[in-house]
Amino acid sequence: MKLRDILFGCASVLACLSVNVSTATAQDCARGDLDTRFCDVDGDLIADTPTDPAKQLDPDTLIFAYTPVEDPAVYKEAWSDFLAYLEEKTGKDVVFFPVQSNAAQIEAMRSGRLHIAGFNTGSNPLAVNCAGFSPFTIMAREDGSFGYEMEIITYPGSGVEKVQDLKGKALAFTSPTSNSGFKAPSAILKADFDMEKDRDFEATFSGKHDNSILGVANKDYIAASIANSVKFRMISRDVIKEDQIKTIYKSQTFPTTGYGVAYNLKPELQDKIKDAFFSFEWAGTSLEREFKKSKEGQFLPITYKKFWDVIRKIDAANNVSYSCK
Repeated sequence: MKLRDILFGCASVLACLSVNVSTATAQDCARGDLDTRFCDVDGDLIADTPTDPAKQLDPDTLIFAYTPVEDPAVYKEAWSDFLAYLEEKTGKDVVFFPVQSNAAQIEAMRSGRLHIAGFNTGSNPLAVNCAGFSPFTIMAREDGSFGYEMEIITYPGSGVEKVQDLKGKALAFTSPTSNSGFKAPSAILKADFDMEKDRDFEATFSGKHDNSILGVANKDYIAASIANSVKFRMISRDVIKEDQIKTIYKSQTFPTTGYGVAYNLKPELQDKIKDAFFSFEWAGTSLEREFKKSKEGQFLPITYKKFWDVIRKIDAANNVSYSCK
């Protein structure tokens, strides 16, 4: 599966990424799955920061984007206190960029218009390999635990009591780049239940987790695969009632949104950004008010190589390639 297949609904790769691929210069270096623009000499699976200072970015204004899983307006407010702290730590203006799709977020970083971001679980490998994303942290609970589960949900009275009942019916996914919204359930349904989309059930795409959850709660979708962290926050905000949906499948725990920077930011700037994440005091902030709904309250240091190993295995099971061409 090539990137043109993964970026669902786009007329072409360039329509999604707005990138002149011909400008990418192949480098004679170790890179693994990374695009030819990047090198990975140290073997950590992420793009090395250029050693040539002329190729390092030090923008006056930093652009930040949060993964487009819910209403961007909600998260512009949620991140406001943190972004003010980020301005203080870096000495630069910081702007929240409300992206509407995973493809747009990847395109923005690949083209140099996005400097700091939280990419959803399933998009991290694409962002790392195609856009030069360098993740270094995820949100965690105060006890150090982290992550979320993929759930397949339906509504009471739907007639769907177990996964096998989905045969001959429709299952709503979010987008093909989403781990819990597409890739994990596709791999699990095939491996554990011998069920495949188009053969055993009809697949539809809602675009976002909140669309899928609302669709099931309002009985527009008979079932959907979703990230339960999003479900918990929507219940906490009274967007839906807990008794409007029920869960028929719950997966193992996956890493949640990965936060990081563009690989080619000036090293000193990268260090200041990392320090802002790890020294931020959550108590009483807009970030705490939103994310305590999923019991998160700190930024935990991570490595992409270790924490995204299970996600790369799911991608391999789905025959996903990280080719950017």
